[in-house]
Amino acid sequence: NLAVGDGIYEPDTLITHIYFPVNCIIARLYELDTGASVQTSVTGNEGMIGISYLLGSESTSARTVALKGGGALRIKAPLLKKEFECGETLQRLLLRFAQALIIQTEQIAIGTQHHTIEQRLSHFLLMILDRMSGNELHITHEQVGIFLGVRRESVTTAAQKLETTGAIECRRGHMSVTDRRQVEKPAGENYDLIRKEYEPVLSYGPV
Repeated sequence: NLAVGDGIYEPDTLITHIYFPVNCIIARLYELDTGASVQTSVTGNEGMIGISYLLGSESTSARTVALKGGGALRIKAPLLKKEFECGETLQRLLLRFAQALIIQTEQIAIGTQHHTIEQRLSHFLLMILDRMSGNELHITHEQVGIFLGVRRESVTTAAQKLETTGAIECRRGHMSVTDRRQVEKPAGENYDLIRKEYEPVLSYGPV
């Protein structure tokens, strides 16, 4: 069981277990020398945490934390790697997930450099919404700022813009998507590309 903010991996630590989220969402964060953090990917029950171990790396390069609380299953890393190396269905599915994860990371990196906070917040909310059953996220503006690598005030300003369009509603410690289409508009082509890449491994809501 994981609560929001609980860590799974820390930078430069050995991977002993691999995790499969059930109803939690896990974010991968890189911490900069300035102390800021930047989210590079999110994973829900469409995938796993620790894919790098199966691809040859026994340690982590980033911090991995729960973005949405919930349960996860874990398995000893060497045991899963042994099964992975047998090939067949397990290997094919996990490699397909790894490819989708690479695309997600690339598009988030592009957004960090070229998109507004409003666009990045919209993208962030959609990535979470696709991985949960409801439309309400228990998270503060400060926590969102940590994941996006921006100041809390910037998140608040972007959220207020989305609220004026009826896209979201904000309460203390909560953000709810009330009109998905209005959230998708500013998210742009980066989200569309990721969505198409994840279609074989993730069931998306209506568009």
